[in-house]
Amino acid sequence: MKMTTLRMRVYHITAFSWYMFVVKSLAAKAGEELPPGIFVYGGPWKYLTFLNLLQMSFFGVAAVNDLQLGRKSESTLNRCKDLLFAVFAFPVGTFVVLFFWTIFAYDRELVYPATIDTFFPPWMNHAMVVLVQPHVYPQAKHALAVLGLVGFAYLSWIIWVYISAGIWVYPLLGHFSTAGLVGFFILNMSVVTLLYLLGDMLNRHVWSNGTAYKSSFDDSITVFKQ
Repeated sequence: MKMTTLRMRVYHITAFSWYMFVVKSLAAKAGEELPPGIFVYGGPWKYLTFLNLLQMSFFGVAAVNDLQLGRKSESTLNRCKDLLFAVFAFPVGTFVVLFFWTIFAYDRELVYPATIDTFFPPWMNHAMVVLVQPHVYPQAKHALAVLGLVGFAYLSWIIWVYISAGIWVYPLLGHFSTAGLVGFFILNMSVVTLLYLLGDMLNRHVWSNGTAYKSSFDDSITVFKQ
């Protein structure tokens, strides 16, 4: 979806403010009695849904970048914004939506027991990321390396939580054998990788009219003719 500069600024500021409000609302629950289905160890940081709220950092950087003067496309802040979008906001954010709501529709108790609704209101589960401006994608090998590190770090974290607390972050994981878990994690990482490639493809497709951008498959700036 293409937007004017003013609308884009308003969108980024609004999205950043929304995420700030959600994070603040979650932080305000510190010290409250936890319902069945949530355990203390690891805090909210053990849930990928909560980590996904760190998209706030992307929208914050984007909002500040919008206020820059001069050639924004060449600034370090703009490159940082593009990197966050390419390897985190779009692929991880989209994966969380697909993974969570697909399993939730099948059997919510596998990922989000009904008892949790008393602690996390349903409205906290809704947010989205859209294509509102072109992004300069990094080289695929670099982006996928970062994605791999992020995926491995989170996998290591939830395994550590299980070893320490004896409970899986998501009840679904307790239904797999060791081999099944390995296969499930590989499948998830493959999906995230495909979503990264999809984001790159959509970026090129949506902004193909007279827009300069850098594809992860091309080391040079490509300018499409109108």
